[in-house]
Amino acid sequence: MVKVWVADISPLLEQEFYEDCKRRLPLWRRDKADRLKGGRAKAQSVGAWMLWMQVQREERLPQDAVFNLSHSGNYVMCAVSDKKDVQVGCDLEVYGEYRDKVARRFFCEEEYRYIIGREGKEERRIWFYRYWVLKESFLKATRRGMGLDTRSFCVGRNRDGRPFLMRQPAQYPQTYYYQEYREESIPAGMAVCTTDPEIDGRLYQVKIRAQGEEATVDADIARC
Repeated sequence: MVKVWVADISPLLEQEFYEDCKRRLPLWRRDKADRLKGGRAKAQSVGAWMLWMQVQREERLPQDAVFNLSHSGNYVMCAVSDKKDVQVGCDLEVYGEYRDKVARRFFCEEEYRYIIGREGKEERRIWFYRYWVLKESFLKATRRGMGLDTRSFCVGRNRDGRPFLMRQPAQYPQTYYYQEYREESIPAGMAVCTTDPEIDGRLYQVKIRAQGEEATVDADIARC
C-alpha cells in the first residue's frame, strides 16, 4: 500500500534549527543542500529528507523501500509503498497564478479544455495546479521526468471525478493508479501516481519541532 506524508518546513527557515537538522542527515544530502542557493531551497532539501527519515523510522521500512519526494513553498511530501516491485511518484505544488501559456504548451487538449471549462478564474487556477501535480506525479513514477513528452499521456476523470490515465506512452503499458489529496490548511495541489493498486486515501501530516537538542516529528492524520 502507498501512504503519503506532508510536513511544513517553515521552522527550517530559522538558521539555528536548520543547522541542527542538517547535521542529522547523510553527508551526501548535506552536501546537496549546501550547493543550493536561497534559504527556502535549502530548507526544502533538508526538510524532504528529514520527512523520509521519519517515515522510514516510524514505518520500519528497509533502505531499499520504494519512495518519492516532492516540495514546493513551505511544504514537503513523501510517498512510500510497502511493495518493492512498484513505481511511485508524488507531487506537491503550492497554488500560484493561473498560467495559460504553460497549460497550452504542456497539457494535452482534453486536459486544457477541462481547465478552461471551469467557471471563474479561481476555479481555473485551482484546476491548473491539480492537473499539474497529476501530470508531474506520472512523470516521476516513470523516472523519466521532463524527458518524457507531457502530451504523450492524458489524464481524464471518471464519473465519480477520480483521475485516471486516458492515454499513456506505449513504453509504459502498466496500469497506473492516482490519488489526489486536498487539505484546507495546505494551499496546494497534491497527488500520487503508482502501479501499486492499494493507496491510502489519508494524508498524514507531520510537524517538525525542536525539543531540546532533538529535532522531532509529531504525526497527525488528516482524512481527505
